Amino acid sequence: MKAFSQHQGIVMPLDRANVDTDMIIPKQFLKSIKRSGFGPYLFDELRYKDKGEPDMDCSTRPLNKDFVLNQSLYQGANVLLGRQNFGCGSSREHAPWSLEDFGFRCLIAPSFADIFYNNCFINGMLPIVLDSAIIDELFDKVNATEGFTIAVDLETQKLSLSDGTTIDFEVDAFRKHCLLNGLDDIALTLEDADLISAFESKHKKESPWLFA
Repeated sequence: MKAFSQHQGIVMPLDRANVDTDMIIPKQFLKSIKRSGFGPYLFDELRYKDKGEPDMDCSTRPLNKDFVLNQSLYQGANVLLGRQNFGCGSSREHAPWSLEDFGFRCLIAPSFADIFYNNCFINGMLPIVLDSAIIDELFDKVNATEGFTIAVDLETQKLSLSDGTTIDFEVDAFRKHCLLNGLDDIALTLEDADLISAFESKHKKESPWLFA
């Protein structure tokens, strides 16, 4: 998992509540478990005018120019600003995979669905929860300023806005530690590799018939 310490980029405002995981990455793309290659299909049903299918060449598909992700103002955006209950619906881990593959590593919203929230952390993304009033202010600023950017510092738990404003945010200490050090569940387990090996050796000596 890629470590996350600092991140900066253009903010893309997705001004709709209850964005579910099927909206983020539709069900027909869930056959692959490669964790990569999902970026072109992110928000597929909103982003394109035709129905997307796996392995399509998205460069030739008709775009929905009204959808925010296709607007020139937000090309290259890598911070997503959303509304409440972002990531609701099914538990598909493909949702954070598609967001990360597209380039989003930080999501900011007043609330996230629990499973999606957890899946973001274990895939190297930082979901930040802020008060709804602050989210409203951020939407106003992003909509009023072309190329509005936010710099994220996980160590200090601070957002620095391009207008000079700073905002503090909360994050669980254990999740913060894992992100800063790029530790997923496997990497966390391997931190105790010596203890695991010692246990296996002892177990083999005490119960050799299990290993015959």
